[in-house]
Amino acid sequence: METAFTPVHSLLGGALIGLAAVLFMWLHGRIAGISGIVSRLLPPGLSRAEIPMSAAFVVGLLAAWPLYSAIRGEAPESTLVASSGVLVLAGIITGFGAALGSGCTSGHGVCGISRLSTRSIVATLTFMLTAFLTVFITRHLLAGGS
Repeated sequence: METAFTPVHSLLGGALIGLAAVLFMWLHGRIAGISGIVSRLLPPGLSRAEIPMSAAFVVGLLAAWPLYSAIRGEAPESTLVASSGVLVLAGIITGFGAALGSGCTSGHGVCGISRLSTRSIVATLTFMLTAFLTVFITRHLLAGGS
């Protein structure tokens, strides 16, 4: 499987994510960590005072795909190479990891590292090492070395 690298799009996307994180921190005084924001919408972390801000953030995330499609006139290319069961299992494991690590890649990787948080640097290194090993194992060991 080959992944197309688009440096300009990657740079622009990264800049937009960074800008959004800075604006979120400046306007709301909160880290733009998706797992933390979603947790404030669900029990036991339900926070009535933060429901409007958290809901708007999640709606914004979910609206990105249809908004992009409406502007471009076509949906972005996306290919899933795993079964529904594997995707559900991956989501559960990811959720468990975010809870265990007290945050997700957006909170630790984008916001925490930019604040030079040692905890976030260690967490992000752990995420990345796990991702590298998972890709290596699934693409080279389980797939028969293809």
